[in-house]
Amino acid sequence: MKSSTTSKPLVAIACGGTGGHLFPGVAVGEQLLLRGCDVTLLVSPKEVDQQAVTSARGMGVATLPAVGMTRGKFLNFVAGFWKSYRAAKSLFRERTPQAVLAMGGFTSAPPVLAGRACGAATFLHESNTIPGKANRWLAHFVDQAFVGFPTAGARLRHKNILCTGTPVRPQFQLGEPASCRMALGLAPEHPVVLVMGGSQGASGINDLVLQALPALLKVSPQLQFIHLTGANDVAKVQAGYAAQHAKAVVRPFLSEMELALGAADVAVSRAGASSLAEIAAMRLPSVLIPYPIAADDHQRHNANAFVETGAALLLEQHGATGDALAAQLLGLLTNAAAYDVMKTALESWHRADAAEAIAERMLALMEASYGGRWKRTEKPNESGFRVLRQAVPNI
Repeated sequence: MKSSTTSKPLVAIACGGTGGHLFPGVAVGEQLLLRGCDVTLLVSPKEVDQQAVTSARGMGVATLPAVGMTRGKFLNFVAGFWKSYRAAKSLFRERTPQAVLAMGGFTSAPPVLAGRACGAATFLHESNTIPGKANRWLAHFVDQAFVGFPTAGARLRHKNILCTGTPVRPQFQLGEPASCRMALGLAPEHPVVLVMGGSQGASGINDLVLQALPALLKVSPQLQFIHLTGANDVAKVQAGYAAQHAKAVVRPFLSEMELALGAADVAVSRAGASSLAEIAAMRLPSVLIPYPIAADDHQRHNANAFVETGAALLLEQHGATGDALAAQLLGLLTNAAAYDVMKTALESWHRADAAEAIAERMLALMEASYGGRWKRTEKPNESGFRVLRQAVPNI
């Protein structure tokens, strides 16, 4: 393998497939950059990945073939897995990483195995309450596992598990809603409902919100909306708001999610772990509508964890009506006491140091694994973090 010409260690972060994998991976990558590492994001060819990585600064990006497990198509899965593994091995021959981090999904498994084969320290992060099949299998091959929910640790067969929470990018900071609204073209003085179905949208949520519009606007005529539809429903949703003469920003996808969350008073959302982490960071009261056919029903389990602590409301998609959704949203918008209780409950779910904790643990294991080749000094960089420096070889 070719040796690196830089003194910086390289960390590869396999985070392709969905925004729920990619954005937490970017958050960890930013912390590793601050600590003196080079970072390469390994993503899939999916459009959502290719759009999302445009916001990553200072990191390399490499596209690997996507790998997905579909019932009845095992041979296709094996072929895709092998193709992705060979692509990762070829990439790592150009420059060997000192560590590989998997953020979930089968797309992240081949790079971890390729990294392990070339001597890299290996890690995974499981963000959901119920670990996915890929991470349950991959846990046997990594040096350290991180989890977002405490309950997930018991479901991973690994001796080194650290509960860190799910990382969010540093731009998710509490601020002034008015400035976020103006940045998105909304009136700063009127309330906002954010609708998001995950990085690929959710037709079920889109339809429910359109059904709820008349009841919502009857009680709150000045209500505004930010609606992230996914690629397929943009025209339909735009037409729905136009028919009700409602002020709405309708987009298939928004990379500046901190603006959308910062502008909103309440949200309607799926219950993916990354979305929940961002909701908690921004203290945004929400109605959660779990994806009903998510693997192992993990979104419902994620949502229940929030609901049981008073941090969200739950609406099951099956049998839900627009009136039921409108009633829950209006209850939050018009009941200040209940609204404040939910915001307080969300605080307990925000782990502001999640990305830092993962980066620090990775660096500690990298230092131990490489036997003195890499050593951190106490000299801080501009952000006050310790920098990883190449050490003088032990004599």
